[in-house]
This record gives sequence, structure tokens and C-alpha cells, in this order.
Amino acid sequence: MTLPDSAIKHLELKANEIRQDIIKMLLEAGSGHSAGPLGMADILTALYFHILHHNPHNPDLADRDRLVLSNGHICPVLYTTLAHSGYFPVSELKTLRKLGTRLQGHPHRGSLPGLETTSGPLGSGLSQSCGMAYVAKMDQKTWRVICLMSDGEQEAGNTWEAVMFAGKNKLDNLVGVIDRNNIQIDGFTEDIMPLEPLKDKYESFNWHVVDIDGHNFQSIHDAFDLAKTIHSKPTLILAHTTPGKGVSFMENKYEWHGKAPNKQEAEEALTQLRHIEEAIRHA
Repeated sequence: MTLPDSAIKHLELKANEIRQDIIKMLLEAGSGHSAGPLGMADILTALYFHILHHNPHNPDLADRDRLVLSNGHICPVLYTTLAHSGYFPVSELKTLRKLGTRLQGHPHRGSLPGLETTSGPLGSGLSQSCGMAYVAKMDQKTWRVICLMSDGEQEAGNTWEAVMFAGKNKLDNLVGVIDRNNIQIDGFTEDIMPLEPLKDKYESFNWHVVDIDGHNFQSIHDAFDLAKTIHSKPTLILAHTTPGKGVSFMENKYEWHGKAPNKQEAEEALTQLRHIEEAIRHA
């Protein structure tokens, strides 16, 4: 199905709004991760405003789709998207990483509505997702599990135990999404621990793999739509994204993996994002 231009425009504006709030909350916190959250804003926007079956007024809806954030350090984008979806007030975003906040530096299940898991140790999320998807199969449920992962955590061994388990058990109700932004905290992934050929690796473990532009809403929609038609295999969406998307001095800079902007940097980032917003509105 081709998304109408009006729908794409709506999603683009919402993603830009989410990016602006990410910058504001990171500035307020004085710490946190910038590059990954900005890069994944389009995918999270597409999921919560178009793709997922969920209800912010009933977060424990029995037949809801389950979203697992394995790379918990990009939680600013998940928190912001949840707030904009109506799970909790947008004003609460300014409490990120503060003492007593519900918005911890990594997600904590039970602290906020809409969080399915506690995440932090990289490589754990896919195993958790496999367990959920396996239960859904056993109980003959129709809900699906979406697991967001970083490319850097593909270096973790327990990721590949889960990859094997999902392929062996034909978990076609599981969709993995790798944020293929090519950076991690110490540099570029291919310099630190080469991951390629990543697509071939997953396919060899009986996964169906789709390569997409992680900033193209039509491509995101098509990939998740396609996943519903794949039988007897889990699907991996290899989403190529730009870390720091929308902020020129952050884009493709691994130094911004785990760094928050100062006041001057935040003001410049917000100026750039507002210019992008105006361009979208007048397109």
C-alpha cells in the first residue's frame, strides 16, 4: 500500500517534533545519548503512530504488539515517542536522568506505562523477544513482537544464541530491527569489530532479511507490512540510519554516541530542526 503524501507529511512532522524534544530533554539532563535517538526517531514514529497495535489508554492491552528496546541507551527516543503517543505527559520528559525520575538512563519495566522490559546490557533484548514470541505461538495469540537492536550489540554472543533460537523455532511473529548506523561509543563498527556481511549472517540462520532506508516512511511501512506475509521465519529489518539525523554537527559522528549537547549546541540543533520543520510544512 502506498502511503498518501498527507500521511507521510504528518509522520515527518511528528518525527521532527520528537527530535526537538530529544534535544531539549538531553540539555535538561546534562547527560545521555544523542546520536542513536535522533537516528531512530523516524522508525519509532512510524511504529507508534502507524504500525503497532497498542493503546496508550490501556497499556496492558492483552493483544497489544510488544516492543522491546534492546539498545536501552537510546531510550530518549522511546520516552519521547511514548509521551507524544499519550502514555504520560510530555512535560515529564524534562525529568530524564534526574533523582527519583520515572525516566531512568535505561528503561526500567514498571516505572513507566508502555515499557515491556528493563534494558541495559546489550545483547539481551533479542533473547527476551524470542521468549515473548514463543509464548505467543504456544498460546496461539496474534500479537507480534518487535525488537529494536543496535548494530554494535551484534558483537554480543548472546545475540546469536537468540538468532539461532528464533530461526530454529520459526518465530514468524518476531521482527528484529537493527539500527545500522555504523557507530558505537569508541568508533565505527567496521573498525572495532567488523559486522559485515550482516544480512548474509542472519539469512544463514533462517531469517528473512529486508534492507531499508530507516528514514523513508514508505520503506518502513512496506518492510513491516512484508513481515506479516513471511511464514515460518522471523524477519530482520536492516535499517540504515544516520546517527544524529537532522543536526549537521552530530550526523555520522561517533563522538555523539553517548554525549549530550550543551546550551549553545542545543540551540543550534533546535534551530536546524526548526528549519527542517518549515521545509516539511511548505513542501
